[in-house]
Amino acid sequence: MTTITSPAPARALPAFARGPVLLVAAAVGVLLTAVSGRYGYFGDELYFIAAGHHLAWGYADQPPLLPLIALAMDTIAPGSVAVLRIPATLATVAGVVLAALLAREFGGGRRAQLLAAGAYALSPNFLATGHLLATSTLDPALWTALTWLLVRWVRTRADGLLIAAALVTAVALQVKFLVGAFWVVAIVAVLVFGPRDLLRRPALWLGGAVAVLTTVPTLVWQAQNGWPQLGMSRAVAAESVYAGGMIGFLPVGLLMVGFLVGSVLAVHGVGRLLADPAYRFLGVTALGVTLIFLVSGGRPYYIAGMFPVLWAASAAAIEQRRPAVWWRWVPTWPVYAVTAVLVLGVLHVLPIKPVSAHADQPLMIGNFQLDEIGWPQTVDDVVAAHRALPPETARNAVVVTGDYWTVSAIQHYAPDLPAYSAHRGAAWFGTPPEDSGAVLVVGDPTSLAPAFDRVTQVGAMDNDVRVTNLVQGTPIFLLEGRNRAWAEIWPTIRRL
Repeated sequence: MTTITSPAPARALPAFARGPVLLVAAAVGVLLTAVSGRYGYFGDELYFIAAGHHLAWGYADQPPLLPLIALAMDTIAPGSVAVLRIPATLATVAGVVLAALLAREFGGGRRAQLLAAGAYALSPNFLATGHLLATSTLDPALWTALTWLLVRWVRTRADGLLIAAALVTAVALQVKFLVGAFWVVAIVAVLVFGPRDLLRRPALWLGGAVAVLTTVPTLVWQAQNGWPQLGMSRAVAAESVYAGGMIGFLPVGLLMVGFLVGSVLAVHGVGRLLADPAYRFLGVTALGVTLIFLVSGGRPYYIAGMFPVLWAASAAAIEQRRPAVWWRWVPTWPVYAVTAVLVLGVLHVLPIKPVSAHADQPLMIGNFQLDEIGWPQTVDDVVAAHRALPPETARNAVVVTGDYWTVSAIQHYAPDLPAYSAHRGAAWFGTPPEDSGAVLVVGDPTSLAPAFDRVTQVGAMDNDVRVTNLVQGTPIFLLEGRNRAWAEIWPTIRRL
């Protein structure tokens, strides 16, 4: 006689603290909505809109989902910054709720759920990018959903959750390829530390196949265009010096994702996961993902998606057992309140101050708000330089910008002005026509100068609001007498 043993019933969950958690999420949503149209487009948002108007299965610097979303929102409400940012607000609000649900999966009740939700809501990284339509906004929210599904699977062994995790992964792969690193580390961690039963589930591999298949069109585009994404990864690694390189990676990452509350809960959460055999693989995954992005020269915010599960594990443990005396004061509401004041009132991670408050301020890396100001005035300067050309010169003159933000701004605010750039993804939007004449170069003309007989500076960018953003003061040159074909010139000046 064969005895069939039924699986152990899933552990009962505490009640979802629906009212308080939704109140925190709603407060974040209201705040982000209130400031969403206060300044203007961020440079990357203009690029996403431009990319959306050059729809493709892939881009040099990203998969296609963000440009598609930007195109959809700009089609619904052309020129509306607030409408463009609705998906970012929704993703951030969803992240707050998912952080609370993660704490609940770890056995956390009302207090634990609020601690985790509050950590997400007050994260400088999630707030600063939460009011922007950016990959750094959607990607962490998707990772949070993914880890919630995996934690829930560990508790219930319901394989439908693995299919859902695969679908979330498929969407994340259309935002950035970073989630691939998560799965590589997670599978190795499960193989070593368990639960190995996960690797024997057909749903895992079926879902994985589906997720991989969704990337095939993007991979085909990359192959047809020389795999620019690989070059982009090298470019990001070269630029990582802005965050202190490898030495500054972890400190900056912890600082961006959470000051005292977020940082302390994250470190404690790693320890709690590593100490729990059922969830040890997630603690190892958090460390492994961090190591991969640190060594490969990734940006500090690449690890942001792992923090909510760490906060949740910490919050549930704090609720069940009081922390040691020396740090017991950290996960308390007074500290959360002070954090809110610091994030909003001192760091000003959201565009709350009037535009005039940024006038004559030095440019600081990481101050996203400076690059939400002055784009219409910047384009006006380029248009004015074009109009100042003699009629016979202006008739077939084109604009070539040194950066992908400026060309995107021109295509948005002055779509009738033929503008191109050999920088990053914009380099694949098209090349100037062969029958074009003079070129207005916005930026350094050094790479183009050998292909022209005459180079003359004719102006400089001045956004008229005295805000020192990345393009303020950029020179404008007139290049005449092209002596080579664009088909020959473009591949030599294209850069990431």
